[in-house]
Amino acid sequence: MLTEPEDILPYSFDGTAALKVKPGAVLFPLTGEEVAACVKLARAAKVPVVTRGSGTGLSGGSVPLEGCLVLCLAQMDKILEVDEKNLTLRAQSGVITKDIDDAAGKVGLFYPPDPGSMKISTIGGNVAENSGGLRGLKYGVTRDYIMGLQVVLADGTLTTLGNKCVKDVAGYSMKDIFIGSEGTLGIITEVMLKLVPKPKARKTMLALYDSMEAAAETISAIIAAKIIPCTLEFLDRMTVGCVEDFAKIGLPTEVEAVVLMETDGHPVVVEEEAAQMMALARQHGAREVRAAADDAEATRLATARRSAFSALARKRPTTILEDVTVPRTELAHMVKFIREVADRHKLMVGTFGHLGDGNLHPTFLTNERDHEEMHRVEEALEEIVTETIRLGGTVTGEHGVGLAKKAFVKRQLGEASYELMRSIKRALDPECLLNPGKIFDL
Repeated sequence: MLTEPEDILPYSFDGTAALKVKPGAVLFPLTGEEVAACVKLARAAKVPVVTRGSGTGLSGGSVPLEGCLVLCLAQMDKILEVDEKNLTLRAQSGVITKDIDDAAGKVGLFYPPDPGSMKISTIGGNVAENSGGLRGLKYGVTRDYIMGLQVVLADGTLTTLGNKCVKDVAGYSMKDIFIGSEGTLGIITEVMLKLVPKPKARKTMLALYDSMEAAAETISAIIAAKIIPCTLEFLDRMTVGCVEDFAKIGLPTEVEAVVLMETDGHPVVVEEEAAQMMALARQHGAREVRAAADDAEATRLATARRSAFSALARKRPTTILEDVTVPRTELAHMVKFIREVADRHKLMVGTFGHLGDGNLHPTFLTNERDHEEMHRVEEALEEIVTETIRLGGTVTGEHGVGLAKKAFVKRQLGEASYELMRSIKRALDPECLLNPGKIFDL
């Protein structure tokens, strides 16, 4: 147990800018049974419990409350089973996401969800936030790969939900209530994941554009052609410049948009789809389209996209990575709107994200010590969220609500849906013990 101020300081914040609160103590359980025992003790003492893994969250979901108990599950890091016959993997919640995919890869299988933080984020955190990633367009998000969970409830009960069966409609799908619940309904201690066969071939391409509108039109054309690539990512001009300065892989910095395209599957299909996508990119205004020469170059291009956040973070003291999603048809409008908002409020904003599923990450480069500038950031974010909701979008596509987005949730969901969500919290955690104050206030 950690209780000294200097020891608990690293557990006072997550990856969200400008949010920091010291907990009362930090514990490192090793099993689900130990988590259950901790929750029972905390309940008896009426002490709130906040769970965390690696602390990579970007919405304040694992920021503690003053004096609370933090349960850090990072040491619950064992892969318990890889079942090749049933295409499943069972792991404790503290296992690093990339280690899940690496373990699957050793037996010719594949775990598709790949959040940008996959080299450091934990699988339990991914489930709690229902994380997405670059391959979400084709393969879906974390929820699509959860077959079972072990969860500690607010009263300390250790329960198992789901199983290895591909079909199971016995009662409510209870595991789904906890996916994306951000630790407010229960503590996920173990996961059972669905795996898929590893693709036999993959091809990565890069398209360069002088306008974001042309890039968005290319995406629409690819989807209209009934091609579902595993990756359709973009970087705007500011982000490209920062990434090239950071990674130095030869990206041209004078373009308005770079689109990363990737297809995988059977070798013949991959070649056909790659040729079609490159042709569609040229038809819709790409100034240059090129395919990665080999796996090494493909890895460099994918790594460049994954490094966007880190590259932007080098520009200013504070980096606020936002997360909104709009229907694909509104992408070009939304990117232009974000640029106009940034100009109007005199802010530095780089935008990148998942063009294929409409998920945008406008990233504010600012300084949290400059209160006047932070006020302008808040005003700009308000405008972006308002426009997102007007377009039928969502205030978070993959980062979760936490503290950062809870002020906007009711506006998106409406009164009835919002109250239904709160009623579930009351039913499962009537004493508001687990991660109180996240997503909404009771």
